[in-house]
Order: sequence, then structure tokens, then C-alpha cells
Amino acid sequence: MSEEVYLRVAEAYHRDVGRGIARIDPEVMSDLKLQSGDIIEIVGKSRVPAIVWPGYPEDRGKKIIRIDGNIRSNAGVGIDDKVKIRKVDAKPAEKITLAPTEPVRLMGGEAYLKRLLEGRPVIKGQRIRVEVFGHVLTFVITVTKPSGVVIVGRGTQVELKEKPAEEEKRQVPNITYEDIGGLKRELRLVREMIELPLKHPELFQRLGIEPPKGVLLYGPPGTGKTLMAKAVANEVDAHFISLSGPEIMSKYYGESEQRLREIFEEAKENAPSIIFIDEIDSIAPKREEVTGEVERRVVAQLLTLMDGLETRGQVIVIGATNRPDAVDPALRRPGRFDREIEIGVPDKEGRKEILQIHTRGMPIEPRYTRRDVINALNELKALGRFDATKIDSLIERIEKTPENVDDILEALREDEELLNEVKSKLTDVMFDYLAEKTNGFVGADLAALAKEAAMHALRKRIEAGEIDVEAEEIPAEVLESLKVTLEDFEEALKNIEPSAMREVLVEVPNIKWNDIGGLEKAKQELREAVEWPMKYPELFITAGIKPPRGILLYGPPGTGKTLLAKAVANESNANFISVKGPELLSKWVGESEKHVREMFRKARQVAPCVIFFDEIDSLAPRRGGTGDSHVTERVVSQLLTELDGLEELKDVVVIAATNRPDMIDPALLRPGRIERHIYIPPPDKEARKEIFRVHTRDMPLSDDVSFDKLAEMTEGYSGADIEAVCREAGLTAIREVVQKYSEEEIKEAVKQLKVTMDHFRKAIEKVKPSLTEDDLERYEKIVKDFHKMYS
Repeated sequence: MSEEVYLRVAEAYHRDVGRGIARIDPEVMSDLKLQSGDIIEIVGKSRVPAIVWPGYPEDRGKKIIRIDGNIRSNAGVGIDDKVKIRKVDAKPAEKITLAPTEPVRLMGGEAYLKRLLEGRPVIKGQRIRVEVFGHVLTFVITVTKPSGVVIVGRGTQVELKEKPAEEEKRQVPNITYEDIGGLKRELRLVREMIELPLKHPELFQRLGIEPPKGVLLYGPPGTGKTLMAKAVANEVDAHFISLSGPEIMSKYYGESEQRLREIFEEAKENAPSIIFIDEIDSIAPKREEVTGEVERRVVAQLLTLMDGLETRGQVIVIGATNRPDAVDPALRRPGRFDREIEIGVPDKEGRKEILQIHTRGMPIEPRYTRRDVINALNELKALGRFDATKIDSLIERIEKTPENVDDILEALREDEELLNEVKSKLTDVMFDYLAEKTNGFVGADLAALAKEAAMHALRKRIEAGEIDVEAEEIPAEVLESLKVTLEDFEEALKNIEPSAMREVLVEVPNIKWNDIGGLEKAKQELREAVEWPMKYPELFITAGIKPPRGILLYGPPGTGKTLLAKAVANESNANFISVKGPELLSKWVGESEKHVREMFRKARQVAPCVIFFDEIDSLAPRRGGTGDSHVTERVVSQLLTELDGLEELKDVVVIAATNRPDMIDPALLRPGRIERHIYIPPPDKEARKEIFRVHTRDMPLSDDVSFDKLAEMTEGYSGADIEAVCREAGLTAIREVVQKYSEEEIKEAVKQLKVTMDHFRKAIEKVKPSLTEDDLERYEKIVKDFHKMYS
């Protein structure tokens, strides 16, 4: 049995950040005779205490310790460094004194910090990082009584000094790898390109290769490019120079280049250094496309500095842009920017991580049922962290508890650790739900969402009169009772729209399958082609097949083609881009094709996504038969390339609608492109009954209204015609009331308003079917010819 052991540092999981926890392998714990909740000392360049918890099953045997950025910074170590671990005896703290590192006014600060640090081990000189409404504050522990490692408890006296502690001025932002969510792969690539050469240049010397000189981070705005550069600079403890593109530009000859030279000179003197150039496209645009002489000279100067005759030593340049194609190509070659890393729109798992980061300091109150709590307990039992018999008896107690939220968690109150873990699992379930609902949101949008939810929770309490804004100080119990719930997040969702979709976002009406009468066959085909691949991708991977790329809905006008597209986007929880055929066409050469390219590029970025082309016959008619300037021919070619070109359409489905399938270019309708063709026929008698039911759902109908009779009376009517009949029947009923009663009496008469069978008869006389016998015959012929060609 050893007294101490050396372990390799790894980053903490998001749920452990800010809790003073170190997770290590259970085997190492038994070697050191440690139990869950014991206090250990982590020794790097400095010493810092932490609470030890067993590591996750996937870390078994790896000899690693997972600690967050705050503990790493206090121990003076980085990721992959070795640290010494030993068990320590911590005494209860009688008093601790903290000092902020910057002037700050924190009402009820002592109580807040005590609550935050309760149960945690601390030592003199330790820095505590606290997040308040997205703003990070750092406090230094200046005095502990007794000295050494102490545990903050309920009886501890906490004193907060007003005068800031003297702390060395750091140019590097206080951002750690745990502050970045959803970018594991990208972070690994950046670390390998930047951290390794700065920390261990000898590795590259041994291999006889030049270390990388630059990294270009590109992707939509708000995805975390700047954040990543700041985190890397902080973690490697390098000299960090942030340069915003336009700030070096000067109207005087040679001054812009001089500024650039000075920045590289400063970086060389303070090596290892990172020069971060934000919005690099603004200072290094394509030289052939700019008219200004200054930009050309700046690009030339940047090229010289990045690989001139003089070696740059331990200086790495990180460039960030959301327009990589606008950057001069000479910069984008090995030796300058050695690697280009796309920082894309996060997926569901990434969105959940980002939400966890931005709600770290937030008092979250998850919404849950008895079933949710039991599921959480069963998960913890499976992990083996808590006594299985105890959990089983708790589940038994909870099953007998009435469905009352407060009583359900009452059974767990005696075990604080178990209660916290269950709450953490319930919060995870809530974040899973929110991650599902936030397709297309980037990190910045999710940060705004968390802020807006907190503001809504606050607004609610102020409007209810529970918080007096005029008061000099808000009572501690009021602050304590502030909670952010799922309802607050749902309200915030109404005000935040995904920035990656801003130009093309269409608010999908809340249309469900049961809002569409009839069309059962079409609904089922759409479910199989769109909803299933997005909801159950693993089934398609196991079956070894790819879902269809495109679907054509065709049939007479008013039969529900557009409605079906909206319902499928809503039900599959996908982003929805709607394109009216003619709006893409432009009189300028190349513009129309550019619009199509942009549309598909956006869709790929915010996948899963449904692109809906309404009236596709106007956008993609048969080639060779048009007398225009061949715009539509080029658009068709561009569409064909996008649908099955070299770039794969992953999680992007194209739905096209038309009432003239015979006019669409045949190349577009072959397998591999828009391959599923679904005929949307005029409704039969059963479907008409269903449509009447849907459109009269909220109508006060009288008892004599018969859907069977109405369906018989509306032979040849389309879904849109039936909607018009229902509207006209309602208007007829309103007309009668208005004509019969005075203005004062109408308010009373509203309660007696009924829509009768007679009103429907009058409406049917007025609204004629939009499809004549000739139209239906013509459509049947088109459909037969179309079937012959493509079946």
C-alpha cells in the first residue's frame, strides 16, 4: 500500500466543474485507502485540496485524475501533466477570509460564498472561481483558521474583504477547456497543433520536423472560435496577443505593416506566444478582389512574417473567420496556416454540453415526475456508487408517495449526496429535452437562451411583487428562493432564434399529423422517408441502407402538399427551410445558382434539416424547352449537383411540391435524387369527413351537423375548398347574429352562437369546388403518364 501516487491530469466532465471534485480510478483509491468523499491533496507546482470521487467506468486502469480548470490552475498544472496525490486530514474551518481579485459589489456575498463552499476543502492562497450571470469572478483565500487544509462547514465564519487582493496582471483570459462545449474533436486537433509545440518543442526537434506555425479556425458566427483560442492560451500559459482585424489598419502609408511587425516582435520576445487574429478576412482578403492598396500590402506583410527568412520560434498564429473563402489563398497553404479546422454548428450532445456550461452557476429547478426520480435512482444503482439495498427501499417509499413533487424528493433528504446526484440526473433529462428543441443553435445562441431564461425567472418574481427593486438590499431568503425552471427556458425559446439559420429560418407552424384529414398513405410514406431516418438513424445504419434524399409530392392544387411538408418538419423536429420556386431566380448571371448553393450549404450546417421547394416546376422545368436566358437550365444543373454531387447530404432531406409533375426535368426525378414520388389525390368521402372534423374542431356545432352528409355533399372538393366551406359556414352564423342583435346584446348572444347544418348548406352553395371534372380527368392522365415514366 503506497502513501502517494502519480497520476496524469485529464479534463473534468461538465457536470463536475466548479464542485471541487477530483475523480480517480477506484483501484488507485483502494491503494491509497481512500473512500468516496475523502480529502486528497494534489501536488503540482503548487498544492490544492479536492474531494475524491471514483472515476467513470471508461477511465478504469488509465491512471488519470479528472480535475477542472480551477483546480488545475491552483495546482499550476495543465492537461497531460503528472501530479502527486496523497490523502490529507482536513480540520473543520472556524473562519476563512476571501478577497476579490477586482473591485466587486456582491450583496449577501458572505452567505452566497459560504453556501457555495460548504463541504469543500480549501487552503490559504487558493483561488475560487465563481460564475454570476455569465460573469466570472475570482476570489483568493487570504486567511484560514486553523491553518492548513480546512473544510468549510455550517459553523464556519466567512469574511469577504472589500479591498481586492494583489494578483499578478494576466493578459491571458481566464477560460478553461471545460468552458467549451460540444467541440471535443476540434479541441483535440487544436491542442495537438498548438499545445504540443509550445509545451514540448523538443519532440519536434527529435523528429526533425518544423512545428506547426498557424491554425485557421472557420465556421459560422457564435460557434466558439474566439473562445477556443482563449482557452488554449490560458491552458498552455502562453503570452497571448489578441488582434482584431480592422484595428491595425491605418490611412498612413506603411503604418499598418509597421503595427503588424511590432506585434510579431512582441510575440517573439515573450515566447512561447499565441497571436490571435480575429476576423482575419478583414485584413487579409483575396488580393485580386480588393481595390485598396493598403489591404494588398498588409497581406504581403503577413505572408512575410508568417514564413519569412527569420524563424518565428515558439510563436503560433491562430486566425478566425466565418468567411474562409474570402481569405487570400497564399495564407491558406502549409507553412503558414498548416491546418484549417471547421468549428461547426453543435449537434444534440454538443448543445447539451453548452447548456450545462452556461447554467453552471444557475439555481436550476428541474421539472420531474415520480417515474423520472425512480429512473434516476435506478441509474445510480447500476453505477454502483450507492448502497443498492438503500436505493431499493427508497424506490419502494417513492412508489407509495402521491404524485406530489415536493413529497417525492422528501424521501431523499437524509442523504444530501444522493439527493444532489438525483437532482443532477433530473437536470440532465431537462437539458436533453432542451437540446432536442434547439436545432441550429450555436454556442452564442445557447448562452443567450440561458441568460434570457434567468431574466424571465427574475421578471416573473418582480411582476408578482416578490422582489422590491427599489430596496437597498435584497433579503437573503428571497435570493435563496430564486429558481430557473423549464417553463422559463420555454419562454426564452420564443425570443431567441438560431443565428445559423437567421437568413433562411422559417417558423414552422405547429402542425401535427392529426391536423391533416385523410392522406394516411402519404403520411406513412413521409414518416418512413423523413421522420424515421432522423429519429432512428441506428436502424438505417444496421440495415445498411441510406434513406431517400428527396421526395416529390404531386397532385391537384389544394390537396394538402404544403401542409404535409410542414407537418413532417415539425414531427421530425428538424430545421425547416422553405423555398418558393421563383424567388431563387435572378436576372444576374450566376446569382440563381449561388442562391441554390447557399441554400444547401446552410442546410448542411444546421442539419437535420428539411428543404421544401414549393412549385418546383417553375424552378426546375425540362431543359432545352425554354426560351429564356438559360437561367433555369443552370439552376437545374446546380440542383442536380447539390443533390448527388461529391458533397454528401447528411441529414438533409429535400421535399418538393408541384401540381405539374410532367413539367419537371426528368434528371431530377431519378433514383438518388428526388426519388420518392407521392401522389396526393383529391380527398375521397372518408378523407372529406376527416377534413371537416379537423376544421370544425374549435367550432360550436349544433347537434344536427352530420359529417357523413357534408362529405356526400362535397364530392369533388379539395381540402382547401372544405376549409373555405367551414370558414363560410362560420361567417354565415356570425352574420345572422350581427344582423339580429344590437351591439349591447351581441356580447350575451355570443354564448348562444351555434353553427348549424343549414349554415353549411348555404356555404356549400356559395363555395364551389375548385376542381372541375375536366381538371380531374387531366390530372388522372398526367398521373398515369408520370407513373409509366418513373415506375
